[in-house]
Amino acid sequence: MKKNNESEILHHMAAWCSLSERCIRDVEKKLADAELPPEASERIITRLVKEKFIDENRFARSFVNDKLHFNKWGKIKIAHELNRRNIPPAIRAEALENIDNQTYRTILLMLLKSKKKTTKGKDERDLFNKLLRFAAGRGFESSESIACLRELFNGNDYENDIDCEGGFE
Repeated sequence: MKKNNESEILHHMAAWCSLSERCIRDVEKKLADAELPPEASERIITRLVKEKFIDENRFARSFVNDKLHFNKWGKIKIAHELNRRNIPPAIRAEALENIDNQTYRTILLMLLKSKKKTTKGKDERDLFNKLLRFAAGRGFESSESIACLRELFNGNDYENDIDCEGGFE
């Protein structure tokens, strides 16, 4: 961002925040490019929060919804990303609690069905383990993943093959 005065940067940031939900950390990173003094950046952020251009609760709800429905991420990965953006734990927890369990499970099941079609394994157990690792990489809890995989594998349960370290035998 080129150097401007504080008022111009405030208007630019307000316009930028109006385009989509932003968190304080996003705005801080953008303001760092403007090379403003720290107190000027604080004043801009305070004003943006006061005027509701930035709302961490609204951001968290939007972020959770978008990452679940569009990126097909699980709660673990979403929580990690919210933490990286310095969203307070209470706000993260509230946003994640608002996920509908049935929708969450349906998304995971569809994701696993789709991946199962394109994944090869030595046997059914190997395929089960590969799909479990895939779901973990997407940030889904192992208990949810195992429940969905049981459904996909007609009740066969290979979770006993998981060792104590979280790996596979």
